[in-house]
Amino acid sequence: MTIEEQILQQIEKYQKIIIHRHQRPDPDAFGSQYGLALVLKEAYPTKEIYQVGKDVTALSWMGTEDQIEDDVYQGALVIVTDTANSPRVDDQRYNQGDYLIKIDHHPNDDPYGDICWVKDQASSCSEIIYDFIQVTNGKLKLTAKAAEVLYAGIIGDTGRFLYDCTSAHTLNVAADLRQYDFDAVRVCRRLDEISEQIARLSAYVWQNMTVTPNNAAYVVLTNELLEKFALQDACTSDVVPLLGKIETIICWTVLVEQKDGSYRLRIRSKGPIINELAKKYDGGGHPLASGAKLASKEQIAEYVEQLDKIAATYQGGKDDSKI
Repeated sequence: MTIEEQILQQIEKYQKIIIHRHQRPDPDAFGSQYGLALVLKEAYPTKEIYQVGKDVTALSWMGTEDQIEDDVYQGALVIVTDTANSPRVDDQRYNQGDYLIKIDHHPNDDPYGDICWVKDQASSCSEIIYDFIQVTNGKLKLTAKAAEVLYAGIIGDTGRFLYDCTSAHTLNVAADLRQYDFDAVRVCRRLDEISEQIARLSAYVWQNMTVTPNNAAYVVLTNELLEKFALQDACTSDVVPLLGKIETIICWTVLVEQKDGSYRLRIRSKGPIINELAKKYDGGGHPLASGAKLASKEQIAEYVEQLDKIAATYQGGKDDSKI
């Protein structure tokens, strides 16, 4: 029995299904979670199917979360999408169900769940959900809304097909999704639009970034600064790609101060492997897109030195950037 068949078997077995995704969700987190929920609701109208987590206003057009009591987890199947590490699951009740399935596309450093299905070569978890639907022999079928949110998840995680995770299969999936009755151009515009506050923060990033001797770059966004721009941490994801637009920059980090004085790191790369560095700082992720944490600002200089060393090694032609 394939892993897809095992997952479908559990879906058909349970009357209650609760779907989770990661904290601070991006379009792929919502797309894979909502896409799966919509397809299951269409196929099994008598089942109780919920999607849980904190609502995010900027992505509310994709769908909204359900508020459920603790006792709903009794005898339920729980599915977690797009979440590499169990501490990052939004709503930590995910382990209170009867059976747990992990579906993800990040490196499998935390193989939680009774079934753990990870395809780390997939562009996105939304692509995996699409593939799952296709192998169910018609038991699961796409709807226009499910196609819309899965498409949003794919274009979000591929950077409009810019990133190296985009494969020929990814483009075929996107092409098939585009055949459904939704406004794909509007989806792209919604994901590309920014607020006036983000526009002003973007200007700050350009003006205040630091470039290291070996073409790594970083910028620090403090609590005071975010308050000035009337923004929260979740909103800063829009400025993460900016440093990578500079042709000479090969890896970069946006450091966002948290309320407790720690720093959340969003690390990106055009070539050198950076997820091993992320692991050294309580993080992880994809080879070219990862996240990490620093306990305090005193660690920033040390971290930047390590990032610059990775850039130097890569430019030296050795790309053995696991330091």
